[in-house]
Amino acid sequence: MLTIAHLSDPHLGAHEPDAVPSLIADVTAAAPALTVVTGDWTMRARPREFALAREVLRALPEPVLTVTGNHDLPLLSPLRLAEPYERYRAWLASDLDPAARLPGLTALGLQSMPRWRWKDGLITRGHVDRIAAVFGAAAPGDVRLIALHHPPIGADLAGRRRFLRAARAAGVELILAGHTHVPDVRRVGGIALVVAGTATSRRTRGIPRSWSLIRVDAEAITVTERYCVDRGWETGRMITLLRSSGNG
Repeated sequence: MLTIAHLSDPHLGAHEPDAVPSLIADVTAAAPALTVVTGDWTMRARPREFALAREVLRALPEPVLTVTGNHDLPLLSPLRLAEPYERYRAWLASDLDPAARLPGLTALGLQSMPRWRWKDGLITRGHVDRIAAVFGAAAPGDVRLIALHHPPIGADLAGRRRFLRAARAAGVELILAGHTHVPDVRRVGGIALVVAGTATSRRTRGIPRSWSLIRVDAEAITVTERYCVDRGWETGRMITLLRSSGNG
């Protein structure tokens, strides 16, 4: 059994303060082998928001694989052109396309937010090369996972088709994303896609703050959505996708 904690869109700076320590405690209790955060750590990429994000990052169970979201780049600032990723790199992670290798798991994070594409994201040919290189070196039995901020659903993510082709060719089984603030589990191009909701922000969209607990065994990928309610965090939906077929 491989356990992965998937968080997204904390939007620190527009967050519910009490949700932060309770989220950390709930994730820690799950004892994940890997914690994945798929971007939008901050609301407006301000230094004080990144400072809080670094505190949260250090409190989450290690190792942590993290990528940027569209809110992690300065918006109305010359820094968006001159140094779009420097605050993220300085406060959270220097590598924008990080890889993690654990027993039984190879994971890759992709920086899907170019400075000039405001909201919808982009997968480049360089990302395709990175996918081939990282998973080409993976052990044959590894679970193969890609994390990015923008879910490859519909036509919004530029380069979506090239991304899914590359992921399938590399044997990727699991894609983690965020951005929508609405948790979701489905198959896209034959690959299991898990979209996490917003973990701590007030920017909910009809569903409570949430994060996704993912367990992978020899037969199935099981996603348990954890919802923040008045009594604390509790189990919401549970969805299982079989690893051996395209039917869940």
